[in-house]
Parts: sequence; C-alpha cells; structure tokens
Amino acid sequence: MKRSAAVMAWSGVYATLAMLVALPGLAQQTAPAFAGVTLVESQTTNWPTNGGNWYNQRYSPLTEINRDNVANLKGVWRARLGGSGVGAQYSGEAQPIVYEGVIYIVTGADDVFAIDIDSGESLWSYEANLEASIGTICCGWTSRGVGLGDGKVYVGQLDGQIKALDQLTGEVVWATQAERWQEGFSITSAPLYYDGLVITGFAGAEFGVRGRVKAYDAANGELVWTFYTIPGPGHVGHETWPDDNDIWMHGGATVWQTPALDPELGLIYFSTGNPGPDFNGSVREGDNLFSASIVAVDARTGEYRWHFQQVRHDIWDYDGPSPVVLFDIEIDGVVRKGLAEPSKTGWVYILDRTNGEPLIGMEERAVPQEPRQATAATQPYPIGDSFVPHSVDIAPEGYRLTNGGRIFTPYWTDEDVIAKPAVSGGANWPPSSYDPASGYLYVCGEDRVGVFRAEEVSEERPRDGERYTGGIFGAVPLPNLGVFAAMDMRTNTIAWRQHWPEPCYSGSAATAGGLVFVGRSDGRLTALDSSNGALLWEFQTGAGMNAPVAVFEHDGTQYVAAYSAGNLFAGSVKGDSLWLFALEGDLDAVEPGGTLMSFPADLEGEADLANGQAVYELACVACHGTEGEGGHGGGIDIRESTQVGAVIQVVHEGRNDMPGFGVSLTPEDVRDVSAHVAEVLAQ
Repeated sequence: MKRSAAVMAWSGVYATLAMLVALPGLAQQTAPAFAGVTLVESQTTNWPTNGGNWYNQRYSPLTEINRDNVANLKGVWRARLGGSGVGAQYSGEAQPIVYEGVIYIVTGADDVFAIDIDSGESLWSYEANLEASIGTICCGWTSRGVGLGDGKVYVGQLDGQIKALDQLTGEVVWATQAERWQEGFSITSAPLYYDGLVITGFAGAEFGVRGRVKAYDAANGELVWTFYTIPGPGHVGHETWPDDNDIWMHGGATVWQTPALDPELGLIYFSTGNPGPDFNGSVREGDNLFSASIVAVDARTGEYRWHFQQVRHDIWDYDGPSPVVLFDIEIDGVVRKGLAEPSKTGWVYILDRTNGEPLIGMEERAVPQEPRQATAATQPYPIGDSFVPHSVDIAPEGYRLTNGGRIFTPYWTDEDVIAKPAVSGGANWPPSSYDPASGYLYVCGEDRVGVFRAEEVSEERPRDGERYTGGIFGAVPLPNLGVFAAMDMRTNTIAWRQHWPEPCYSGSAATAGGLVFVGRSDGRLTALDSSNGALLWEFQTGAGMNAPVAVFEHDGTQYVAAYSAGNLFAGSVKGDSLWLFALEGDLDAVEPGGTLMSFPADLEGEADLANGQAVYELACVACHGTEGEGGHGGGIDIRESTQVGAVIQVVHEGRNDMPGFGVSLTPEDVRDVSAHVAEVLAQ
C-alpha cells in the first residue's frame, strides 16, 4: 500500500529530527541561498566561500589574534581524516569552509568531511570512490575546496561530476555528470554558489579539450548556461584562431580556479589556461582568445561582457591558474573598482572590473620573434614591478643563453631554450590574499629557470584522453626558489618580498590583526607581519602545509583552521590532518612526518611491471608524461633511463627538483615503477 506524499514528507521530517537529537553538533543552522550582496564583505563568524568572500580576498577583519600575541597561538585539536588522500598521487590544496560551528573540508581524493568545531569530531563524511583508472588528470589528484549554499555542500570531482551533498548529513542530493574524464575534463576548483546557481570551470587544456564554464541549478543539478572560453564562429574572438582548421574546437583555455563575483555588477570573473597545443603555436596562428586571459561574463546568463588577454598566442604555458581577486581602492583621489590576477608571467595584472581596462597602466612592447611558432609581435607589459625575476644572468651548465633568458624568448624544435619564468611560474595555482586596509596583495611565486622545446604536432583533434602539448619542457638542475611578495595595488610595485629555499606552494590568508598566514612545504604553518614579512610564529603540522587557511570566530573566540596534507609537485610529506588553532589552545607542534625509509638491498621477488605502470600513471605522469617524454610538471625526459638500480635510487631519494618517493611508496612500488621506467619506457 502506497503512503501519501504528506505522510512521506512528515516521515522525512521526523527522521531528520531524530538524527539531530542522536548526533550532537548537527543541530546547526544550514546555509541560506546566498544572494544579493550577502558575501561581498569579509566575514567574521564564518568562512563561507573558498575565497572567504565573493571577492576572493581571503581576508579576515578579526583582530583577537594579532602581531602582539600570535606567538601564543597553539593547537586546539587535530582531526585525522581517515587516511583519505595520502597516496603518492594526491595533493592537499583545499581551503576549509566554515559555517555555524562546522568545518567542511575536501581531500585530494574528493572525499568530503564535516568536522565539529567544538570537539574536532567528524559529523559526517562522503566518500567519492573515484575510479583508480582516471588517466586524464593534468597535475596530481587534488581538490581546492567545496561550495556552500541553500543547505547543501557542492563538490566538483576529478571524474567530471558535480555533486550536491546535504549539509546536515552528507547524503547525495543530486549528481550531474558535467563532463567526461575520458575526454580529458576534470574539476579541481571549488564550485561557486550564488543565488540558486552552482558555477564551475573545468581543467583539461593538456588533453585537447575546449575550455568552458558552466552554471547549474542548485536545486536539481540541471544545466542553466555554458560559456565557452574558446569562442565559436560568430562570437567575439573567434577570428583570433585559424580559419583553415578546426583547432579552436580543442584548443584548451580551461579554468583552474573558483571565479570571483561582483553581485552589484552582476559579473563573475576568471582567468584561463594555455591554448592547445601548449608549446607548438605553428598550428594555431593568431592571438588565440580567450586563452591566457581574464574574462568577465554575466553571472545569471553566462553572456560575454569583456576580456583582457595577458599573453597573446602563448607558447610558454604562461597562463593564469591563480584566482582573480576583486577590491575597491582609491587611486589619485578616486575610488576605483579593481581586479587583480597574479600570473605565471610573474606580473600582477590590475584591471578596472567594470570594463577590463588597465587600472594602473599597460605598455605594449615588441618581443623576439620565431616565425615557425607564429609568435605574436607584441605583448602587454604591466606598469610596475614583476614579483619574480624575468631574466637569467648566467647560462646554466650545458645550455646556451639567448636573449638573456628573458620572458617571451621564443624557441622551436631544433634546440632547448631557457627562459624565466619556467612553466610553473611566476604564480601558479596558490591563491593570493588581499588586505583592504593596506591595499597589499600577497602573492606566492617561484623563481625558476625553465627549458622549452617544441615538437611537431598534428592539427587533428587528439584521441580522447591523449595529451596534446606539442613540446617538451622542464627545468635546469639549479635551485627552485620560492618568492612571497606583498604587492601594492595602488602602484603595482613591491612593498616587500622574500626568497624562500623552496617554492611558495600554499596560498595565504590575511587578517586585520596585521598578519598573513602562509604554509610551507616542510610542514610549517607560519604567521608573518603583513607590513614587512617578519616571521612572528610558526607551527609544525607534521605534513606539507600546502593549502590556505580559514580564519573565523566561533562563540567569541578567533580560530585558524588549516589542512595539512602535502603535495605531489611540492614533494612534501603526505598527511590527513585538519588543525584548529587559537590563543587558548594547548597542543604543541608535532615532529615533521615522512621519514625516508632505507631501501632494502635484498628485496625479494621480480618486478611487477603491471603494478609499475599503475604506480607510474598515478605518481609520475603529471611530471614526466605518459611515455616518459617530460610532462606538465616540468619533469625531464626519462626514456634513456635503462639501469633499474639507478632509477630506484632517484625514485627513492629524489634528485634536483624531483622529490623522493621513499616516504610515500612501498619498497615494492619503488622497485616496480623503476622497472617500468627502465624496461618499458626506455625501449
């Protein structure tokens, strides 16, 4: 006998009430359908978006923790996430979301956890159960956060799905296969919730996809609009692609990060990835819009409003994976609506967000030419300072120095060419933070010499899931230094800057207490004086601190939440910890994790080449490419590595920029993947 709809509805209510009684901590207020200008201002009691507010400022107006007392900051609790995301292929890059007493965090495995602030206990968890066979992830298995709104938590997955989870239970409310991973698409960014819409971009430019941003109905997951970042016939920008081939249909320009939102203007803003193929521009003559660009579209309809191209006809992978930041600032006595995006070029591009025009200024300069690459005649140079060096002073051993190794040095298939910045930046994915009081933007960067060489490539669309890069790139065996810089948005000049012995690979969060929190790959979470960069506090979390923190107030106390999980590209120790800090905490720092185990000289058994291939695809493809040719993470060509023993030593201990995997792979896995490299890829 069927029950009436009313009876079924009341049954659901009773079930929910029973659950709330049974599980203390869940009887909290769910997030509303954020609309209007609700989340424009920086929040105090919550951290409800991936960027802290819709402007992506990652700024807290709280002052309880400040320059004078931050040295007293200690752990309140350390929650472990069940070992999720600790394998060799994973990276922990997610910023925690906080709402009414609960922290929401997603791991590199796309597993989501709701953690009670008072106790540190897990209220619920969602397991993504991703297919191990996913082979179209560019740069490590990761997620940079979740979205929140209308009583649901939204997660974009590496398999191309978007899911809405019930905020109180973690149960799946709806799931949409937004794009197929088999075709090269993945989602690494946190979805943006706004007024009934869930908005996300897609990664995959290295696999011959056409970039896009999509908006879905938050109630049921139905598609509302699509904006293609490579315009089709009849649309603005299509003329910047060749008219004698269809390469625009698989020309990249994907979106790596959560858009910023200005609800008063009704616009969202995002920056785009490289054109495809990355390193061979001969088959895509023209400026290749909207690749390596900042784009504004209507938040309700997805209609194009304006764009600014940072790099024309990019052949260096100088795209914009770092999130766009919005701010209002007084310049020459007039308050202007600003926008900033730190790019892999090592510049911050500062625009008027109402129209996309440069806010500080831009110079159009001629650049060196390589006709075989169809290079652009000029490039825009932002007026002000670059936050990383743009030239190489002395030729590295084994390389010839041309054009001073400067930015925009062209190359072809006949010789390795070196230049700064390298493919990894400049500024990569780590998000910046902005202090509205000082007007400073805090930027993570890398100071690294890159190596570029083109390869012949077809104009035809690659097979589904096949890499489409058109070249080999890497780095020279010199130190890969980090840069952390405070950039004055009134002048686009350096207020202060630091060199680090390792890349800055975490992002930051600033506070009105005169602090900027930034993680380090050696496991430390640090607090710097935001006015001059002085180190005021550090805390060893036990694993790579490669994610930006969230800062908020709960029951009258200011807290800092930090996800300590490590990173594939940073080579940092993996972990599964969510830390909560406060001045009243009593937990001390822990010992650094990840002891390098000695490799057993008498390891029994023959190498399992099938397992070796599986390990290679999970942990090595991102840097070294599918066939060992050198990949998107700057790894070298390893196809001549014929001695298994020598490969084992490098895999186990690391070399140059490559981390040692002896802290995250078993000796059997090290043996097997080394045999795969020496006995399969070298054939």
